[in-house]
Amino acid sequence: MHSKTMFSVNQSTPSVRRIAVIGSGMAGLTAAIKLSSQGHDVSVFEKSRGPGGRLSSKRVTDGAVDFGAQYFTARHAGFRQFLDTYAGPGSYAHWPARFVFQRNDGSREAFPDDERFVGVPRMTAVSRALSGHVNLHGSTRIRNLARKDSTWELVTVDGERLGPFDRIVLTVPPAQASDILLESGLTDLAGRIDGMAGSLLPCWAVALHFQEPLDPGFDGLRCDHPVFFWIGNNTSKPGRPPHGQWWMLHADPDWTREHLDTPEEEVVRELKEAFSELADIVAEPDDWLAHRWLYARSEHNDRPGSLWFADQGIGLAGDWLSGGRVEGAFLSASDLVSAMAD
Repeated sequence: MHSKTMFSVNQSTPSVRRIAVIGSGMAGLTAAIKLSSQGHDVSVFEKSRGPGGRLSSKRVTDGAVDFGAQYFTARHAGFRQFLDTYAGPGSYAHWPARFVFQRNDGSREAFPDDERFVGVPRMTAVSRALSGHVNLHGSTRIRNLARKDSTWELVTVDGERLGPFDRIVLTVPPAQASDILLESGLTDLAGRIDGMAGSLLPCWAVALHFQEPLDPGFDGLRCDHPVFFWIGNNTSKPGRPPHGQWWMLHADPDWTREHLDTPEEEVVRELKEAFSELADIVAEPDDWLAHRWLYARSEHNDRPGSLWFADQGIGLAGDWLSGGRVEGAFLSASDLVSAMAD
């Protein structure tokens, strides 16, 4: 249930802003938590039933498989501190895996030494824990923003109007943010991100389950390959049930573009055959899942961090504005919150 008036400002709280955050991935949750900690009244709106964004997992019979980000780093001290404070140190753990890079000639070399983390028992454990600190409204798809005097209202695809709000934070992918801004008549703002929308790469993700464990010599493989971008042993991550093995296959962006409209069953068949050839295995999977990401990861690292349009009271944050990593989403939202305070 959403009430049309979600917050009221009185004379004793003149500095409190009513802020709407659209999107509940890492950037949206970070922005909401940090803005709330400053004393603002923040509401988060998510088109799906629950939070997640790229920290996406799909439930299976014996647990879950991570379909989005396969791991995250915590090179920035503030990110680790934020996770420990708001998600809790038990929501994630170090993944001590064998990471390998494979060149197109088949030669392999180890990944650069870096500590990599995963949510426990699934990637969504992190976003679920963070969402406990925000006012989250799931299953709410926003179509556009509407001016109401000096404030904004959110208009859902069902025509419901939510608000009013003093500030709007968009943390959805750039193509979706552009659609919302264009529907709102904010063509100038949409034009500022048009060039960035095309930099997000698509990805077919396929999970294969094998009854007997496989050992192709790696747990995570980043490869220069015509079909694959990433192959990972999901079951090797901490906290995952040890029954059989789930392997996650992320297709190469160019391959995905060529197969955007290919039926799931055919995509699974082609990726399975390519995996068998690359890993030199003959075992057949007994179960599979597939998902098509239209906006999987950012192609470029040269980004402004965040975008803040003070005159309109609208800000944008997301990993696509700060390096394309989970940690980048946190840094982008932190950058935006600082700009809003200034």
